[in-house]
Amino acid sequence: MNTNYFLLVLTSLFFTINTTAQIAQVEGYWDKDRVTSREIIVNARDIVIVKSEDLPVGTTEIVYRITVLDGNQEMANSLVSILKAIPDPSGISQGSAGAVFLLSKVAGNDKCKYAIFTTNAAAKAYRDTGKSDKACLYQNNPVNKDAKVLSADKSACFGPNTTNIWFAFESKNWIMNQKIMLEIIPWVDTKLSRGWSLNNRKKILTQCQATETAKKLQNSDEYCICILDKLQKKFKYQEFQKLLSIEKVKTFKDNGKSCLSETDAENSLNDDVRTKSSALAKEGKFGDAIINIMPIFDSGKATVADYNALGTYYLYTKQYDKAIKFLKEGEKKDESELLVKLNLAHAYLLNGHYSEAKAIYKKYKLQNVTDSLSWRQKVKLDFEAFKNAGLPSDDFRKVLRTID
Repeated sequence: MNTNYFLLVLTSLFFTINTTAQIAQVEGYWDKDRVTSREIIVNARDIVIVKSEDLPVGTTEIVYRITVLDGNQEMANSLVSILKAIPDPSGISQGSAGAVFLLSKVAGNDKCKYAIFTTNAAAKAYRDTGKSDKACLYQNNPVNKDAKVLSADKSACFGPNTTNIWFAFESKNWIMNQKIMLEIIPWVDTKLSRGWSLNNRKKILTQCQATETAKKLQNSDEYCICILDKLQKKFKYQEFQKLLSIEKVKTFKDNGKSCLSETDAENSLNDDVRTKSSALAKEGKFGDAIINIMPIFDSGKATVADYNALGTYYLYTKQYDKAIKFLKEGEKKDESELLVKLNLAHAYLLNGHYSEAKAIYKKYKLQNVTDSLSWRQKVKLDFEAFKNAGLPSDDFRKVLRTID
């Protein structure tokens, strides 16, 4: 059988298997730059250990081929060249492992046993004792050629964090040395090659949950997942880990701002801020309430109710000009909100602008500020609260006569 015909048959076999099984292809590639290709000389009755090249991040399976050669025989085709001829190499791991055996085309009459280990210590123990109990794969029957697929989800020989595997070859020739060709090619999942394994993603989520912003959220899951998605798109995991601590903090902060806006987390966070500010105000801590609510204004997410609340806090701290400023801005947001207009009238009054205040008090005296509270009732309640807070009250009676 000539080489071209062999490749044609092999290619057809893979197409048939993939089509019949309707296999969902995984986006990835054979990493031909990190191939283990070793020619090993094994002395008679000896055991030789061979360490694979470093497996790239994202390796989910490997194909290996072992060929025992006689004399000066050489491989007709390297494993890399054959895999290049397979249009859909992902099919190898989906049930066509038997076809991989055909890849070992040239072999001599000599045979060897071999075992695969996940640690160098386990391989050395096999060499010293001959016991294979620590092997993840053991070929006890001597062979002159072999080829297999090892998949991370099906084989004990490597997992998500495996960087190397060890082969141990045992010569079955009692007189002559053996020449063995070992080839290993890793299949790399493109997505996993960025290093974002399950464990690594969990680490980032844990870091996110520990941030001050996340701690303020009742449910920070969506917020942290948003940050994780952004980090995965921008960095490989290894790149992110190499950032300085201060750079990581800034990265979290910058992406956190975007994620607050893109998820419901910002609304939840702002609601918590409003609740806390209201509680501080009820305790008479209006200065603290102002400081606490300001981030909502800094983010541009303040509602008309927020402007009314901030204006009220400024009234009680006798910062009347600031109260007027923010209440006027709130008025622009909603001209129909009478609570804002009432607080604006209070600010004018307390700031010594009686005429401006009187005009507002008089204009809306027949309306309700809520569905059950009249303008007049609210004015009386507020004036009583102002008196209790020690605010000026010389013109309160004049206003009450105006609206009665």
